[in-house]
Formats: sequence, C-alpha cells, structure tokens
Amino acid sequence: MNHQGISYSVFTKPWKLPLPELGRFVRGLGFDGIELPVRPGFQVEPERVATDLPEAARRLADEGVRIFSIAGPADQPTIEACAGAGVPVIRIMVELKKTDVLAQMEQIQREYDALVPHLDRAGVTLGLQNHCDWFVANAMGLHCLLEKYDPRHVAAVWDAAHNALEGEQPEIAIDILWPRLCMVNLKNAHRRPAGQGDSGEALWRVSWCTGREGIASWPRVAAELKWRGYRGVLCLTAEYDDEDRVDELVAEDLRFAKSLF
Repeated sequence: MNHQGISYSVFTKPWKLPLPELGRFVRGLGFDGIELPVRPGFQVEPERVATDLPEAARRLADEGVRIFSIAGPADQPTIEACAGAGVPVIRIMVELKKTDVLAQMEQIQREYDALVPHLDRAGVTLGLQNHCDWFVANAMGLHCLLEKYDPRHVAAVWDAAHNALEGEQPEIAIDILWPRLCMVNLKNAHRRPAGQGDSGEALWRVSWCTGREGIASWPRVAAELKWRGYRGVLCLTAEYDDEDRVDELVAEDLRFAKSLF
C-alpha cells in the first residue's frame, strides 16, 4: 500500500502466465497485487480451488504480490479457499432477465443469506459489481441488494466505466455506496456506432479504451474518493479493444491513476 492508503491491483485475465512469471510481470508494471480469475483455463480452476488458490497466493507472495480479490464462483468451497489463501474479496456480477426483476433480486438475496454464515466464519466478503446492460447496473440497484447485509459479508465493488455507460454521475454513485464500498474498479469505455437495426434506428457497441479517453472521468472519481478519504484497493481491469497493446495500455493507465491519487 502506498502512502495515500491506496493499493493498486490489476485483473489478470489477459495473462495466462505461470504464477511466478505473472507475479514478476505485474510487480514490474508497478502493481501491488492482483485480482485472479478462478475460471476454467486459468492458473486456478474452480474444481481445484481448495488446493490451488492457497498455493497461488504463496507463489505470488514470493514475488511481492498479493491476491486482493478473485473473480470466481460464490460458493462455500471458494469461500473456504479464499480464507485459506488470505484473499479478502470474491467479486461477482448480478445478471438479470427482463421480467420479474424484483422477484429475481429477492431470490438472489436468499442465495446470499445462505452464504453469510460461511462468509462470516471465513472473514471473506462477497463483492457485488455493477455492470452495464443485463445486470444490476447502477449504484441504487446495488444498494437495494446490499442494504440488508453487514458490509463485512456482502459489499459493493464499484466500477467507474460501467457506471458511466449507464449514465450515473460518479459522485452520486459513490455517495450511495460509500458505507458498503469494498473495492473500486477503474477502466474506461465509450459507445461507437454499430450500424442500423431493422427499423433504421442507430445501433451502438461498447468500445473499451484507456482511462483518459472514455466517458468515465477518472479525475472526478479520484477527487471524490480522496475527498471521502478512501483507503483501499483500486483495481485496473485491463480491458481494451486493442488487445495487442494491453501491456502498454495498462501500464499507461496505472501511471495515470497514480498521478490522480
């Protein structure tokens, strides 16, 4: 953690390197730690999480890198593996269908209710991230899901880019989620024309870009977080349309983020 109380993390989805090499790579970029995908085809796969996640944490620690969070299943084996590995947060998104949305959210809460005793024993937090389109997309939606929970158990991972894509002002979003905020994601995006639909209407697609280029104002986000005294993890998610330049672009974005804090 640097002297401002901020730890810089990176989502390592773009890099399927052996763990020691991954650790040296992200440390060389200037990150303090990572968010590790626990998904098929990555360094730790869900069916081997109990043994492989603690081992991954040890190998990365040897390179001076901490696992601040994982992106993986919200289930008891993963929670227990995180406890054994010293990983504090499991990040998930909440997908929705187009009808009976409130009933869906009540069902989701029942699922979280069942996880709370395991989260409490493990000292692990389930972090819910806002995500544009067919997900719980904004701060108020996250607030509705989170309000009943102790933030030690279920809390918010606020994503600046998805917030901007949904048209929510960052200061308002941070204010809503502040008491339940466990992590902040920094990336950026805008929408590009994608032709026309059957009725001649304009179609748009999301384009992922650097922190300086998109519709999410990183300076406004940083100013609000600094004003509130944020102390915690900033995770750069390393998502860019230009996949061939990910290494270069995430290094540029890290320099930009550090300059703002």
